[in-house]
Amino acid sequence: MKKIAIFLVIIIVVIAQITYMYINYQNEKSAVKKENQVYEDYLNTETNGLGIATVINKAMDSNYNNKVEKSSKGKYLSNDINSVNIDVKMLDNNAIYNMETISNGKVEMFASYYRDIKFKCTKIEYHEKTGKVKYMLFEQITQ
Repeated sequence: MKKIAIFLVIIIVVIAQITYMYINYQNEKSAVKKENQVYEDYLNTETNGLGIATVINKAMDSNYNNKVEKSSKGKYLSNDINSVNIDVKMLDNNAIYNMETISNGKVEMFASYYRDIKFKCTKIEYHEKTGKVKYMLFEQITQ
C-alpha cells in the first residue's frame, strides 16, 4: 500500500512540474508576442516623423531597461536576447541613420522637422533565441 501511495505522489509531482513548465512557457510566449506587437504594428504601414520618434523612444527605453551594452560611440550593441536597433533611410541624401544618431540630435526636433513626411517600415528582424524584435528599417517615402 505504501508503494502505491509513493508512486501516486511521484506521478502527481511530475504532472504538476510539467503543467507548471507549460504554463510558464505559454506566459513567456504571450509576453514576447505582446512586446513584438508594439513594433510589428509599423510593418508595411505609413507613419510620419512623430511615429518614428515614438518607436525610437520605445526601442531606446527597452534597450536601457534591458541593460543592453553600448559601444564606445554610444550605439547600442546587438545581442542574442533582447536588443532593438532601428535605422531610418532618408531620401534626401540616400543615407541611413541609426536611432542613436536621431536621438542624439533630439528626437523632438526630428519629429518636428519630419511630421509631414511619410515613412514606411520595410524590414523587421527577430532574435533567434527569444523571437523578440531585433531590428527595424524605416524608409522615407515622401519628401
